[in-house]
Amino acid sequence: MKKPPYTKGLAFILLLSGLSAPAFADSGDVVVENAWSRASIGVNRPGAAYLTVRNTGNEAVTLTGLTTPLAVMPQIHETKTNADGVSSMAPAGEMTIDAGESVALEPGGLHAMLMKLQNPMIEGETFPLTLTFSDGGEVTVEVPILGIAARGPEG
Repeated sequence: MKKPPYTKGLAFILLLSGLSAPAFADSGDVVVENAWSRASIGVNRPGAAYLTVRNTGNEAVTLTGLTTPLAVMPQIHETKTNADGVSSMAPAGEMTIDAGESVALEPGGLHAMLMKLQNPMIEGETFPLTLTFSDGGEVTVEVPILGIAARGPEG
């Protein structure tokens, strides 16, 4: 079986110079950037992580799952708001990212829901988050934990 191009020479790059530098992982055709999360209050409520997945290749890739030692059940979830202004959240399932396209996981939309936290998410720490693709490829990024009221890596 041919290995996907983004597993060749898997490299992890972490750029953290203050809160303005995003966590970034590049592994061939899949680039993960602007990763961040918020601190949690204990472990009783789920956490969330936000990032952008960019497909720089010539073929679509399908994100099938997430893993992290921080949470027992990490999943991609989507928040939707109906016409009455009521929001609900549900698992989004697999996500296909077309060649040259990107998908943003951000507050109020698609996001990585970290259910059943194993440890509190503490401001200033990081945790690894691995994205798994349908062809067996993986990309791992170190996700910085920002303050509990953070709105992103720059604020």
